[in-house]
Amino acid sequence: MEYNIALLKGDGIGPEIVDSAVKVLEKIGEKFGHKFNFTPYLIGGCAIDEVGEPLPKETVDGCLASDSVLLGAVGGYKWDNLSGDKRPEKALLGIRSALGLFTNLRPAKLYPALKEASPLRQDIVSKGFDLLIVRELTGGIYFGERGYRDGKYGNEAYDTEAYSEMEIKRIAKVAFETAMKRNKNLISIDKANVLETSRLWRKIMHETAKDYPEVTLTDMLVDNGAMQLVKNPQQFDVVVTSNMFGDILSDEASQITGSIGMLPSASLGETKRGMYEPIHGSAPDIAGQNKANPIATILSAGMMLRYSFDLQTEADAIEKAVDSVLEKGYRTADLVGDSGITPLSCTEMTDKILEEI
Repeated sequence: MEYNIALLKGDGIGPEIVDSAVKVLEKIGEKFGHKFNFTPYLIGGCAIDEVGEPLPKETVDGCLASDSVLLGAVGGYKWDNLSGDKRPEKALLGIRSALGLFTNLRPAKLYPALKEASPLRQDIVSKGFDLLIVRELTGGIYFGERGYRDGKYGNEAYDTEAYSEMEIKRIAKVAFETAMKRNKNLISIDKANVLETSRLWRKIMHETAKDYPEVTLTDMLVDNGAMQLVKNPQQFDVVVTSNMFGDILSDEASQITGSIGMLPSASLGETKRGMYEPIHGSAPDIAGQNKANPIATILSAGMMLRYSFDLQTEADAIEKAVDSVLEKGYRTADLVGDSGITPLSCTEMTDKILEEI
């Protein structure tokens, strides 16, 4: 099989980690008889520097013409003083919207080999955990009306949270179907005691639940959800929540696994074309130093094989290779802690994973 992949390397450590994922995909292609064609496009700060905008039309068109998209990271100190509509991060919202990507899947798994790296007590993480956050991606406060106005106390800024029934129904369907493929346990996180959007969210979730009688649905307020993630992460299997809540909770979930550098994500829509990216940022402080952990991006490439190309065996091969490398004690700098282990560089860790494949 032949697949065309758009590469959005972006800023900071983005080029390094995307290059690692490309090497892994090429290795998978050699082993299983596939051909992956890679075409790079500009996004984020590097696009601003080169063409004056964070998301050029050429990038959008190239992504729409591809079978799927692999993204590194965008942003950095260099562009922090730009106005909100000109910042590199604006490109992320734009490309998700252009590709119609309304679902974000963020797995958070505590690898047995990394239990010591988790900031949680060992009695909490001793059994490990494996959860999946289903985050609504193109609605809510990040896409609502915003601006400045004269308020009660003078000039004020505002951002508006809004969700339609359609937006909630489609993410609910994804969440319930995902739960059916796992342990049939779904926790819906909202703020229904305060927010009108959350009350509608809860209503639609319960209506959708009638179509999935095998799935156990539990409502949980977001503040309690944040506490429960660190108190008893094993209780979570599939979590569905809004854009902003999902943004925050998925980062919390990543930290209790031991490192944000370990977790991939998939952004999906109505078609098989998706956008795959690590959930960490551009880490400009270590950019170009070959210190970045490439595992999250490599696992994101694995998710691409699984969700966009239906290559389950190939995706399994990547995940098993990562498991094996960690079990053998290999670590990048973010995973070392005070263990005394000599950390591998980004390219060295990539090479170890290639060897396992």
